[in-house]
Amino acid sequence: MTNRTDPIHSLPRDMARLLEIMRRLRDPETGCPWDIAQGFETIAPYTVEEAYEVADAIARRDFDDLKGELGDLLFQAVYHGQMAADAGLFDFGDIVNTVADKMIARHPHVFGGEPHDKTPEQQSHDWEAMKATERAGRAEKGVLDGVAQGLPALMRAVKLQNRAARVGFDWPETGQVLDKLVEEARELVVARDTLGPAAVADEMGDLLFVMANLARHLGVDPEAALRGTNAKFTRRFGFVEAALKAEGRRCENATLAEMDALWDRAKGLE
Repeated sequence: MTNRTDPIHSLPRDMARLLEIMRRLRDPETGCPWDIAQGFETIAPYTVEEAYEVADAIARRDFDDLKGELGDLLFQAVYHGQMAADAGLFDFGDIVNTVADKMIARHPHVFGGEPHDKTPEQQSHDWEAMKATERAGRAEKGVLDGVAQGLPALMRAVKLQNRAARVGFDWPETGQVLDKLVEEARELVVARDTLGPAAVADEMGDLLFVMANLARHLGVDPEAALRGTNAKFTRRFGFVEAALKAEGRRCENATLAEMDALWDRAKGLE
């Protein structure tokens, strides 16, 4: 039974309450055995998952759900902060101060003496220049150093391409990217017909990498575009299932031609 006399229930509605909850969960003697057993590596997948759930709530424009998902994501930062404090590395206050100092340093037009009337494009350029300076300070030697390995593959591809483009390694025209797309598609067909699975996977990766590059040249976020298409596919396939269910049937009992016709109807309704 919940002990309502516990002071944790009367703490202010701010970070102090959440930090105390996390501290209690990780207490070696009285905490939760599961929480005590976790480490950075085991919690990291949950952190990534929560970030995607935030993005999903935004895409659905479910702002009540967004409130909860943002809380879950915030809790991940608190969790990592507590584990770091337990290990004597840093604490949540250090996390807050680090990001606050970074935001101040990267916005001299707001917190410093630089002109305030910069365009968003100028601000983006300055932001990237500051990040490059920070990377140099961390002794990152290669142009592509520091692009996180754990990013979704399409997102990482675009970031790698953007980094390379900043030093001139890029196609100057979108048409050249389209030509490369055709070339990679042909190579995939050759691999499928004459080579083994490893070659097919390699050529498929090359094709996806060029697709990400094409999206970048067209000013399209490939992750967002694919999420949109996933949602569209889910919506239209749901229409197919519902239409068949109304007839007392399931997809397994319908022909491909029947399902295609229902798909076209769903597409037409949209």
